[in-house]
Amino acid sequence: MYSYVEKLFHLLYPLLRKLGMGSSLASYLSLMLNIILLCFLAYGIYVVFRLILVTILVLIAQKTKTNFDDLLVSNKTAKYIAHLIPFLFIYKSVPIILDRYVYWEGLFGKFVGIYIVVLILWIVRTIFNALRDYLKLMPRYSDKPIDSFIQVIMIVLWAFGIAVIISKLFEINQKELLTILGAVSAVIILIFRDTILGFVSSVQVSINDMVRIGDWITMDRFGADGDVIEINLATVKVRNFDNTTTTIPTYSLSSDSFQNWRGMLNSNGRRIKRHILIKTSTIRFLDDTELDNLKKIHLITNYIESRKLEINNFNGSHNIDKSIPVNGRNMTNLGLFRKYITEYLHQHPALNQDMLMICRQLQSTSHGVPLEVYAFSSDKRFENYEYIMSDIFDHIIAAVSYFHLEIFEIATENHQSI
Repeated sequence: MYSYVEKLFHLLYPLLRKLGMGSSLASYLSLMLNIILLCFLAYGIYVVFRLILVTILVLIAQKTKTNFDDLLVSNKTAKYIAHLIPFLFIYKSVPIILDRYVYWEGLFGKFVGIYIVVLILWIVRTIFNALRDYLKLMPRYSDKPIDSFIQVIMIVLWAFGIAVIISKLFEINQKELLTILGAVSAVIILIFRDTILGFVSSVQVSINDMVRIGDWITMDRFGADGDVIEINLATVKVRNFDNTTTTIPTYSLSSDSFQNWRGMLNSNGRRIKRHILIKTSTIRFLDDTELDNLKKIHLITNYIESRKLEINNFNGSHNIDKSIPVNGRNMTNLGLFRKYITEYLHQHPALNQDMLMICRQLQSTSHGVPLEVYAFSSDKRFENYEYIMSDIFDHIIAAVSYFHLEIFEIATENHQSI
């Protein structure tokens, strides 16, 4: 078929000469007419192949169950392939049309060849974009940094494409070009420093499963506190809980410290770890009258009775002089309050009773004795978690006075003056 097209291009010049035109005029006129003819033929080829390729791909996408061909349609892969075919036809036709104009043949052929290389890279890009979108639809790969790997592949392909373009444009042997690029590799590494670091970090993130799309991460250095929505070669995008977006360099995930809350979200509870400060001067031993009054608190009634019997037996068997409360064994209001909080936590319906649950005393400070609650909320949603934690500490703070304790507060100027 192409031989007939070649004969068609060669037909005009002899025909014009037979009509009595001069060699120069016939040459220029046949060139102009051949260029017009080439444009019409190339456009016709484009229309025909675009119609065929797009129609076939759409039909295949409708018939098959896989989404990959649908994504090829949405990324316009067939359209770009339809662009490529007429330019291949033009590239083959240029030496025929411009056979009398060696300089213009070489120049025009170079630019058409360069455009073909770029178009091929663009077609490959649409295929990889379709592959990226397809993998993201699969649960197995939906949280992987697919963008990073696709970008790395495309950078390599573009580098190879640029090398081909330069070799065609300046007629440099590709081996010589690679030698030159090797000599300036230090400059290339400097230019693509962030890209290289990002690629290495993406590999580390993927292999070590450090971050996935959808993870809640906190990175104080960048003010990030929210869900990861995108991981690519250069950046990681985090949608914060105030609906702002923080962009973090990908290599920072491997070089800096950050907090990933995935483990908490995948577990059976979200940790509550908060304390109140008890004023040290209010901590004391309890006498029998106070213990009898505290028995009215249902959560610790049985504990007080059993503990009191145990203490009395010990003190009696050891002949302890109880005229001074510090002698022997005794119950303190802080210890009893700590037991009350523990029982209260075990009775709370919103806490996971199968996970660690404790009320503990921390190291004393100049502000008092910290009494810490360490437990896990069954509901991990932020608003419900905050409500549960507030509800627990509302109750604890209100219960402090029943045990003759006080919460430490820094005195204001008005209190000091009084």
